[in-house]
Amino acid sequence: MPTTPATATHSSSNGTAEAIMLELVDENGTTIGTAEKLAAHQAPGQLHRAFSVFLFDEQGRLLLQRRALGKYHSPGVWSNTCCGHPYPGEAPFAAAARRTYEELGLSPSLLAEAGTVRYNHPDPASGLVEQEFNHLFVGMAQTALKPDPEEVGETAFVTAAELAERHARAPFSAWFMTVLDAARPAIRELTGPSAGW
Repeated sequence: MPTTPATATHSSSNGTAEAIMLELVDENGTTIGTAEKLAAHQAPGQLHRAFSVFLFDEQGRLLLQRRALGKYHSPGVWSNTCCGHPYPGEAPFAAAARRTYEELGLSPSLLAEAGTVRYNHPDPASGLVEQEFNHLFVGMAQTALKPDPEEVGETAFVTAAELAERHARAPFSAWFMTVLDAARPAIRELTGPSAGW
């Protein structure tokens, strides 16, 4: 994993897990403090910075991932290519590229900002709450995937029509449609009108 000033401060030299801290923000996305990751997701939730990545292949198909069963939040459900939280002080773009590589073994091509969206999504299964100011990114998946099984249970490239079918029959993350809909203008620009997004 590439080391940046933000990631270096979150690496443990003795192999013990450190508390993961998130950046708390106000309604405008301005940083106002930090909170431990799990605490920020306890009901009613604290508004924090997040990111969502949507990567596509050359045919305009979206790369989905099914979250690993061992994840504490929304395990076993389908979601967008990658999502997560920047470390305090880490740029959302850098965090998006870092986590895509950590989870999928893939460095995205043509990664571009696609706006932001703010939402409040409780997860009935876990009782956790996603109060997020989410930075959206779109790009291309042009190299082979090497998913980390601790993070990713399964992957699939889907057309817009295949996504609609899958979404009707399989469980998806609570935030998925919110972030997808917010990113659609940038997705259409990237994939072109014929892809149907």
